[in-house]
Amino acid sequence: MHVRNFSSDSCVFLRRVPVASLSMDQTVVEQRRGDWMLLGGLTLITFVLHVAFYKGYGFFRDELYFIACSRHLAWGYVDQPPGVAVAAWASRHLLGDTLFAIRFAPMLFAAAQVLFIGLTARAMGGCRYAVLLACICVVAAPQYFGSYLNTDVFMMLGWAACGYIAVLILAGGSPRLWLWFGLAAGFALQGKHAMLFFGFAFVVGLLLSSQRKMLLGPWPYAGGAVALIIFLPNLIWEYRHNWATLELLRNIAHGNKDLPVGPWAYFVSNVHSLSDLSFPIWSGGILWCLFAKAGRRFRAIGWMWIVAYVTFIVLKGMTYYLTPIYAPLFAAGAVAVESLLERPATKRAWLKPVLGTVTAVLILLYGMIGWPFAMPMMPVQKFIAYEQALGVAPEKWETVNLNLLPQQYADMFGWPEMAAAVARVYDTMPPEERATCGILTRNYGEAAAIDYFGRAYGLPHAISGHQSYWLWGPGPYTGECLIVIGNDRETLQKMFASVVQAGETYQQYAIPYENHRSIWIVRGPKFGTLEQAWPKFKAWI
Repeated sequence: MHVRNFSSDSCVFLRRVPVASLSMDQTVVEQRRGDWMLLGGLTLITFVLHVAFYKGYGFFRDELYFIACSRHLAWGYVDQPPGVAVAAWASRHLLGDTLFAIRFAPMLFAAAQVLFIGLTARAMGGCRYAVLLACICVVAAPQYFGSYLNTDVFMMLGWAACGYIAVLILAGGSPRLWLWFGLAAGFALQGKHAMLFFGFAFVVGLLLSSQRKMLLGPWPYAGGAVALIIFLPNLIWEYRHNWATLELLRNIAHGNKDLPVGPWAYFVSNVHSLSDLSFPIWSGGILWCLFAKAGRRFRAIGWMWIVAYVTFIVLKGMTYYLTPIYAPLFAAGAVAVESLLERPATKRAWLKPVLGTVTAVLILLYGMIGWPFAMPMMPVQKFIAYEQALGVAPEKWETVNLNLLPQQYADMFGWPEMAAAVARVYDTMPPEERATCGILTRNYGEAAAIDYFGRAYGLPHAISGHQSYWLWGPGPYTGECLIVIGNDRETLQKMFASVVQAGETYQQYAIPYENHRSIWIVRGPKFGTLEQAWPKFKAWI
């Protein structure tokens, strides 16, 4: 049996295994063991990297909100399915109510994603170098490098798993694999509704490819039924809550919260977020799937990217919404590069491993330049200096003003200080009044920060009209006395007989609109009880 070696028209960057000294079975076992050691090592390294830098600058705004959601477990929330709240609940109960606990699941997800992409490269016919290159592209991509808890991690891992299963199916695997595709898609849908668009793009991609005949059998529909059964509880929740998420999305579409992005800027943003040097890999993967003879079985994967790209452009989705789809494209591109390096175009065989190694190393090193923008790896002042040295403007996805930090970093600052400022105001009130005084905030970030950090000061849980906090209601508070974060005196005076400014929020690096927020003590509501007026506090934006 011929054992392939990269230095001899092969994809394996290892020394030659003496064929004569091994039986056929021994050769296969040795080769497979090496493959799994490589893939396992890359997966483990990814996990270790995330563990090393998990702390960052503290809790992200949404993480605090997800912790709050985990205390109100339900089959759905105004702005998300239940998956992220369940993950937060499980992490808190298994590992404790700490930052490490909340970020443990995302760290596992990031490592598992590398594993699935390596497996996808193997399923496409790649050998060790293709596996190595595909995994390096993922590890190097800033958009894939990060471990704070959010709904996107479910979509990233979900589509990496679905992409792997799809490739197995397209490569001639058992049609029963559609059941596993449905299982992975269903669980990913319980993490983020946007998975629907990837499923849609894949089905349309199949219809546009020669493998559309796969859809004539029963198994794709059986897989769809599995996904639907898993997703059904959230659909029922949406129905019972008058399709709350659709209402929120309509409000966002009619407002000006998200930054408008044109087709070219959308494309360029994806190139940058995935690391510029990996562009030839994933774009080559698209071309290999669409046009290469060796990639004809995977035409649907190439079409899938086109369909998803057009869909998100039309629907004005945020630029990072498309990034999970690149998982199988990295694998396809890596297989294409591997096949190019294996061609006997030159007698200088040493060029092949050199070119292959240089390609992988350059992609990794260039991607590492962008790592600090994806995961806080530096003290904040050093990061600001690094950002300015590179001439990079703070990144944002919404129409908010920024100061020195990107939006995702600025939203990690100021929450403990806000809770402390509210506690100082709360402590100035007479004990008998504190017992009935609620804390009203304008958004879920503020409310969740009070709920998490306020426990150390004995603060009650906050109330808010924003997103799912509105569904949880005003609690036991009548509105006779409230501590209000934000808003302005004129608005509050129309609602309350007494309005007194008692404090202010501030943290140097916090997102600007959370700084210098007035903290008010208001009394004597002019609208009746808070429960009666609660529908007017609804703010789904």
